[in-house]
Amino acid sequence: MSTIIRRGREADLPQVLALIQELAEYERAPQEVTNTLADMQRDGFGPDPIFRFFVAEQEAGPIVGIALYYTAYSTWKGRMLFLEDLVVTEATRGTGVGKRLFDAVVAEARHTGANRMKWQVLNWNEPAIGFYKRVGANLDPEWLNGNLNAEQLQAYGGEVVR
Repeated sequence: MSTIIRRGREADLPQVLALIQELAEYERAPQEVTNTLADMQRDGFGPDPIFRFFVAEQEAGPIVGIALYYTAYSTWKGRMLFLEDLVVTEATRGTGVGKRLFDAVVAEARHTGANRMKWQVLNWNEPAIGFYKRVGANLDPEWLNGNLNAEQLQAYGGEVVR
């Protein structure tokens, strides 16, 4: 069965969210997904969209992979594309679909004039690490990831600038 790579549409979001949940299961953190379909509709297709995505769709069938990305900015390098998630269903892994989705995001980075493309991979995800090494990516062991969750953001007592 042939698989096509195309830009994502709003109608794809239920399947996209299901793949995100499948990824969370694989990454042993299903409880961490708090995103909703309404959030994704607003954030991807509302008046100020902040993400885009490509899908891998089987001919006359389901979506079997996604690559969700957004534009970011590096003070050192300028425009950057951040690949938030590259997900391929378990049954489709190893068929080249992930590489085709990655290729689509690289092409988008080039098309938009990005000077860098970044993403993260868990240090135990050997199949993904192997994939990124095969495509010639730099995997940087020096940087630590920082974040504040929703509760921490609300509790933060820093200065408010308006």
